[in-house]
Amino acid sequence: MIEKKLNFKFKDRKLLKTALTHSSYANETSVESNERLEFLGDAVLGFVVARVLYDRYPDATEGTLSKMRSAIVSRMNFAHFAQELKIDKQLLLGKGEENTGGRLRQSNLAGAFESVIGAIFIDGGYRKVYGIITKLLKDCLNGDEEIFKDYKTRLQEIAQKKFRKVPKYKVVLEEGPPHEKSFHIEVKLGRKLFGKGTGRNKKQAEQEAAKEGLETISLLKKSS
Repeated sequence: MIEKKLNFKFKDRKLLKTALTHSSYANETSVESNERLEFLGDAVLGFVVARVLYDRYPDATEGTLSKMRSAIVSRMNFAHFAQELKIDKQLLLGKGEENTGGRLRQSNLAGAFESVIGAIFIDGGYRKVYGIITKLLKDCLNGDEEIFKDYKTRLQEIAQKKFRKVPKYKVVLEEGPPHEKSFHIEVKLGRKLFGKGTGRNKKQAEQEAAKEGLETISLLKKSS
Protein backbone atom coordinates (compact mmCIF):
# COMPACT_ATOMS: atom_id res chain seq x y z
CA MET A 1 0.00 0.00 0.00
CA ILE A 2 2.73 2.46 0.99
CA GLU A 3 4.95 1.45 -1.93
CA LYS A 4 2.08 1.94 -4.38
CA LYS A 5 1.33 5.42 -3.09
CA LEU A 6 5.02 6.33 -3.21
CA ASN A 7 5.51 4.68 -6.62
CA PHE A 8 8.61 3.08 -5.14
CA LYS A 9 9.36 -0.61 -4.60
CA PHE A 10 11.89 -1.52 -1.93
CA LYS A 11 14.66 -3.88 -2.95
CA ASP A 12 15.23 -4.62 0.76
CA ARG A 13 11.75 -5.01 2.25
CA LYS A 14 13.22 -5.41 5.73
CA LEU A 15 14.02 -1.70 5.62
CA LEU A 16 10.35 -0.83 5.17
CA LYS A 17 9.32 -3.11 8.03
CA THR A 18 11.91 -1.52 10.31
CA ALA A 19 10.70 1.95 9.28
CA LEU A 20 7.21 1.00 10.44
CA THR A 21 8.36 -0.49 13.77
CA HIS A 22 7.67 1.79 16.73
CA SER A 23 9.94 1.44 19.75
CA SER A 24 7.04 0.08 21.85
CA TYR A 25 6.63 -2.85 19.44
CA ALA A 26 10.40 -3.33 19.21
CA ASN A 27 10.66 -3.58 23.00
CA GLU A 28 7.97 -6.25 23.12
CA THR A 29 9.35 -8.35 20.28
CA SER A 30 13.12 -7.78 20.48
CA VAL A 31 13.44 -6.37 16.96
CA GLU A 32 15.01 -3.14 15.75
CA SER A 33 12.89 0.01 16.07
CA ASN A 34 12.61 2.79 13.50
CA GLU A 35 14.47 5.33 15.65
CA ARG A 36 17.75 5.23 13.70
CA LEU A 37 15.91 5.52 10.38
CA GLU A 38 13.89 8.39 11.85
CA PHE A 39 17.14 10.20 12.67
CA LEU A 40 18.38 9.72 9.11
CA GLY A 41 15.06 10.63 7.48
CA ASP A 42 14.82 13.84 9.50
CA ALA A 43 18.23 14.91 8.18
CA VAL A 44 17.38 13.93 4.59
CA LEU A 45 14.09 15.85 4.67
CA GLY A 46 15.76 18.92 6.12
CA PHE A 47 18.48 18.85 3.47
CA VAL A 48 16.15 18.33 0.50
CA VAL A 49 13.76 21.06 1.63
CA ALA A 50 16.67 23.44 2.24
CA ARG A 51 18.09 22.75 -1.23
CA VAL A 52 14.75 23.31 -2.97
CA LEU A 53 14.08 26.54 -1.08
CA TYR A 54 17.62 27.74 -1.83
CA ASP A 55 17.09 27.16 -5.56
CA ARG A 56 13.55 28.54 -5.77
CA TYR A 57 14.04 31.69 -3.72
CA PRO A 58 17.41 33.14 -4.81
CA ASP A 59 16.65 36.54 -3.25
CA ALA A 60 15.50 35.22 0.14
CA THR A 61 17.67 35.89 3.18
CA GLU A 62 18.99 33.15 5.46
CA GLY A 63 16.39 34.11 8.06
CA THR A 64 13.52 33.87 5.58
CA LEU A 65 14.74 30.52 4.26
CA SER A 66 15.03 29.18 7.81
CA LYS A 67 11.47 30.27 8.59
CA MET A 68 10.18 28.59 5.44
CA ARG A 69 12.04 25.37 6.19
CA SER A 70 10.76 25.32 9.78
CA ALA A 71 7.19 25.76 8.54
CA ILE A 72 7.55 22.83 6.14
CA VAL A 73 9.68 20.47 8.23
CA SER A 74 7.16 20.13 11.06
CA ARG A 75 5.64 17.27 13.00
CA MET A 76 2.16 18.35 11.98
CA ASN A 77 2.97 18.23 8.26
CA PHE A 78 4.79 14.92 8.52
CA ALA A 79 1.92 13.32 10.45
CA HIS A 80 -0.43 14.49 7.70
CA PHE A 81 1.75 12.90 5.01
CA ALA A 82 1.95 9.68 7.05
CA GLN A 83 -1.84 9.46 6.96
CA GLU A 84 -1.96 10.25 3.25
CA LEU A 85 0.43 7.36 2.62
CA LYS A 86 -1.55 5.09 4.99
CA ILE A 87 1.51 4.67 7.19
CA ASP A 88 -0.81 4.91 10.20
CA LYS A 89 -2.58 1.73 9.06
CA GLN A 90 0.64 -0.32 8.87
CA LEU A 91 2.53 1.09 11.84
CA LEU A 92 3.64 -1.64 14.26
CA LEU A 93 2.83 -0.62 17.84
CA GLY A 94 3.15 -2.29 21.22
CA LYS A 95 -0.08 -3.20 23.01
CA GLY A 96 0.13 -0.35 25.49
CA GLU A 97 0.83 2.24 22.81
CA GLU A 98 -1.98 0.87 20.65
CA ASN A 99 -4.47 0.97 23.51
CA THR A 100 -3.66 4.57 24.43
CA GLY A 101 -4.25 6.03 20.96
CA GLY A 102 -0.72 5.69 19.62
CA ARG A 103 -1.94 5.19 16.07
CA LEU A 104 -3.31 8.75 16.08
CA ARG A 105 -0.40 10.33 17.95
CA GLN A 106 1.32 12.90 15.77
CA SER A 107 4.78 12.18 17.14
CA ASN A 108 4.43 8.50 16.15
CA LEU A 109 3.10 9.31 12.68
CA ALA A 110 5.70 11.99 11.98
CA GLY A 111 8.49 9.72 13.22
CA ALA A 112 7.31 6.87 11.00
CA PHE A 113 7.15 9.19 7.99
CA GLU A 114 10.72 10.32 8.63
CA SER A 115 11.74 6.68 9.02
CA VAL A 116 10.21 5.70 5.68
CA ILE A 117 12.07 8.57 4.02
CA GLY A 118 15.30 7.37 5.65
CA ALA A 119 14.64 3.85 4.39
CA ILE A 120 14.01 5.10 0.84
CA PHE A 121 17.28 7.04 0.96
CA ILE A 122 19.21 3.89 1.90
CA ASP A 123 17.37 1.65 -0.56
CA GLY A 124 17.01 3.95 -3.56
CA GLY A 125 19.59 6.69 -3.17
CA TYR A 126 19.51 10.48 -3.20
CA ARG A 127 17.88 11.07 -6.60
CA LYS A 128 14.98 8.78 -5.85
CA VAL A 129 14.30 10.20 -2.39
CA TYR A 130 14.67 13.75 -3.75
CA GLY A 131 11.95 13.09 -6.33
CA ILE A 132 9.62 11.49 -3.77
CA ILE A 133 10.02 14.29 -1.22
CA THR A 134 9.49 17.10 -3.73
CA LYS A 135 6.37 15.37 -5.05
CA LEU A 136 4.93 14.83 -1.56
CA LEU A 137 5.68 18.36 -0.44
CA LYS A 138 4.85 20.10 -3.71
CA ASP A 139 2.20 22.40 -2.20
CA CYS A 140 4.57 23.51 0.56
CA LEU A 141 7.56 23.83 -1.76
CA ASN A 142 5.57 25.81 -4.32
CA GLY A 143 5.16 28.51 -1.72
CA ASP A 144 1.63 27.76 -0.57
CA GLU A 145 0.88 30.80 1.61
CA GLU A 146 -0.94 28.77 4.25
CA ILE A 147 2.15 26.79 5.25
CA PHE A 148 4.22 29.91 5.89
CA LYS A 149 1.79 31.55 8.31
CA ASP A 150 2.82 31.51 11.93
CA TYR A 151 1.13 29.09 14.33
CA LYS A 152 -0.90 31.79 16.12
CA THR A 153 -2.37 33.04 12.85
CA ARG A 154 -3.19 29.53 11.66
CA LEU A 155 -4.79 28.58 14.98
CA GLN A 156 -6.92 31.74 15.03
CA GLU A 157 -8.18 31.13 11.50
CA ILE A 158 -9.02 27.48 12.16
CA ALA A 159 -10.59 28.21 15.58
CA GLN A 160 -12.85 30.91 14.16
CA LYS A 161 -13.86 28.79 11.19
CA LYS A 162 -14.49 25.51 13.00
CA PHE A 163 -15.44 26.59 16.52
CA ARG A 164 -16.37 30.25 16.07
CA LYS A 165 -14.10 31.10 18.96
CA VAL A 166 -10.99 33.26 19.33
CA PRO A 167 -8.00 31.63 21.07
CA LYS A 168 -7.18 33.15 24.45
CA TYR A 169 -3.60 33.07 25.75
CA LYS A 170 -2.74 33.25 29.43
CA VAL A 171 0.60 33.30 31.25
CA VAL A 172 0.30 30.63 33.96
CA LEU A 173 3.89 30.77 35.23
CA GLU A 174 7.00 32.95 35.05
CA GLU A 175 10.21 31.55 36.44
CA GLY A 176 13.93 32.16 36.46
CA PRO A 177 16.08 35.26 36.98
CA PRO A 178 15.31 38.43 34.93
CA HIS A 179 18.04 37.72 32.35
CA GLU A 180 16.90 34.10 31.86
CA LYS A 181 13.16 34.21 32.34
CA SER A 182 10.96 31.36 31.20
CA PHE A 183 7.28 31.90 30.38
CA HIS A 184 4.63 29.17 30.51
CA ILE A 185 1.47 29.95 28.53
CA GLU A 186 -1.81 28.13 27.95
CA VAL A 187 -4.19 28.67 25.04
CA LYS A 188 -7.91 27.99 25.41
CA LEU A 189 -10.90 27.98 23.11
CA GLY A 190 -13.75 28.91 25.38
CA ARG A 191 -13.11 27.01 28.59
CA LYS A 192 -11.26 24.10 27.01
CA LEU A 193 -7.47 23.92 27.15
CA PHE A 194 -6.01 23.25 23.70
CA GLY A 195 -2.30 23.78 24.15
CA LYS A 196 0.63 24.72 26.37
CA GLY A 197 3.88 26.40 25.47
CA THR A 198 7.12 27.48 27.08
CA GLY A 199 9.59 30.08 25.85
CA ARG A 200 12.14 32.70 26.82
CA ASN A 201 9.62 35.40 25.96
CA LYS A 202 5.84 35.56 25.75
CA LYS A 203 5.78 35.60 21.95
CA GLN A 204 7.80 32.38 21.71
CA ALA A 205 5.69 30.67 24.38
CA GLU A 206 2.47 31.69 22.62
CA GLN A 207 3.73 30.25 19.33
CA GLU A 208 4.54 26.95 21.05
CA ALA A 209 1.09 26.88 22.69
CA ALA A 210 -0.58 27.62 19.34
CA LYS A 211 1.42 24.85 17.68
CA GLU A 212 0.19 22.36 20.28
CA GLY A 213 -3.33 23.73 19.85
CA LEU A 214 -3.19 22.96 16.11
CA GLU A 215 -2.02 19.43 16.90
CA THR A 216 -4.93 18.99 19.33
CA ILE A 217 -7.44 20.08 16.70
CA SER A 218 -5.87 17.72 14.16
CA LEU A 219 -6.21 14.79 16.58
CA LEU A 220 -9.85 15.69 17.30
CA LYS A 221 -10.59 15.62 13.56
CA LYS A 222 -9.00 12.21 13.12
CA SER A 223 -10.76 10.64 16.11
CA SER A 224 -14.23 11.99 15.25
